[in-house]
Amino acid sequence: MNTFWLKIAALAIAVVAGIIVIGSFTGGDSEPKEPDKTIYDTWEEDDKRLMAEPQFKEPPPAPTAPVQQPEQAAPAPQTVATEPSRPQFKELSVEEDFEAQKLWIWVENQRKMGRLPVMGYGQMVKACRDIIQRWPESKYAFYAKRALADLPERYHKMYNITKEEIDLGNLK
Repeated sequence: MNTFWLKIAALAIAVVAGIIVIGSFTGGDSEPKEPDKTIYDTWEEDDKRLMAEPQFKEPPPAPTAPVQQPEQAAPAPQTVATEPSRPQFKELSVEEDFEAQKLWIWVENQRKMGRLPVMGYGQMVKACRDIIQRWPESKYAFYAKRALADLPERYHKMYNITKEEIDLGNLK
């Protein structure tokens, strides 16, 4: 029997085992890696972002010119720190609020489904437009506009989403 090939196979196995052992001691990261983001994490982030309380956008600071101070200037008025006021939305009746809330839940679910491969956002866009048309000054219309604005640009073109549909005014 020829044992030459057995010796070569044993040597190859020893070399591979040596590479694995050396690699495990030298090539491993000492810091733990952050786990990969799942679709559930993405959905949770979407829900938090889309349902966040609306806030007023900060207007850009106006350029100020140096002002000549008179010799005897009056004391500066004290400024009181006030918390920013919350935007006021149209109050809906109980029935309207229920319908709008039900439709908004549909929007949220369609958005989650749209994130999956081979699915689209068509039903979500349709429901958002319905909310904006039926309750234009409500908080649900604001949420619907925010959801439409949050879609990637390619879907804006695909579903003919207009600037008016995603205009949040002075809110963010």
